[in-house]
Amino acid sequence: MSDVVKSLSPRLNPAADKPKERPTREEAEAAVRTLIRWAGDDPQREGLLETPKRVAKAFKEFYAGYDDDPKDVLNKIFAEVEGYDDIVLVRDIPFYSHCEHHMVPFYGMAHIAYYPTKGVVGLSKLARLVEVYARRLQTQETMTSQIATAMEQALEPRGVAVMIEAEHMCMSMRGVQKAGAMTLTTQFTGAFKNDPAEQVRFLTLVRHGKA
Repeated sequence: MSDVVKSLSPRLNPAADKPKERPTREEAEAAVRTLIRWAGDDPQREGLLETPKRVAKAFKEFYAGYDDDPKDVLNKIFAEVEGYDDIVLVRDIPFYSHCEHHMVPFYGMAHIAYYPTKGVVGLSKLARLVEVYARRLQTQETMTSQIATAMEQALEPRGVAVMIEAEHMCMSMRGVQKAGAMTLTTQFTGAFKNDPAEQVRFLTLVRHGKA
């Protein structure tokens, strides 16, 4: 097994993403107060008194994906699709995530396509799948792979194509500070991986909306 596969395998298991024991809310709020002091401010001043509670609440929203299982999102398949076996594409799915290296946001658009075999899933489920993985501490590369793998496992399609385009605040607001720089990642399986023409078709549909 390659080093890349070894590194990704635990990330593709939902249970592996969950910590053994979560701190209490009080402990989380205390940690926020420590970070406020580390930043150089006073957590006891009026404007910051309620900040630890707000941050803890926001974290529950930002990282809600740890409580969701992608298998549950894709568990209902519609087999009666009148023999449809051509490409299904949902593009321009907006998402917001947080870089696992600096815990600052990265955000952009996801595009997902697949060739159905045993049936299709509701289109909103693909957007929901993106949310499950986006609302965790992430790297864009891992998130792209996770979405494709979840699709493969749940739908057993003839092929999956995933593209993610995102701007990373860890590159825009810190470090080299290159605002507007976009990162693009792709993952292809099955027909999309084996046939370059299918990759071209996917990219054309994403960019221009027509074959």
